Amino acid sequence: MPVTAKLSRDFYDRFGDKLVDELVGLLNDVDATFKAELREQNDRNLALFDAKLEQRLAELKAELIKWMFLFWLGTVATMLGLGRLLLGI
Repeated sequence: MPVTAKLSRDFYDRFGDKLVDELVGLLNDVDATFKAELREQNDRNLALFDAKLEQRLAELKAELIKWMFLFWLGTVATMLGLGRLLLGI
């Protein structure tokens, strides 16, 4: 989106239409360059964030599997203990 600078007629009268149009063109070019660089930086940051998120999710998944196994083991041990207690084995 180009810069929409509203310059006074005095500015145009003092410096001329050609020079002011060149200035506006330069400002538009700078604005476009800045936006492109900002978009590239945002894309890089998003990619880095996604990579870190994937890594942390993988670590969390390994931790979750460990805790699920421990919970399962505790449940089985409790059931065996209750079975022995109730059956008198």
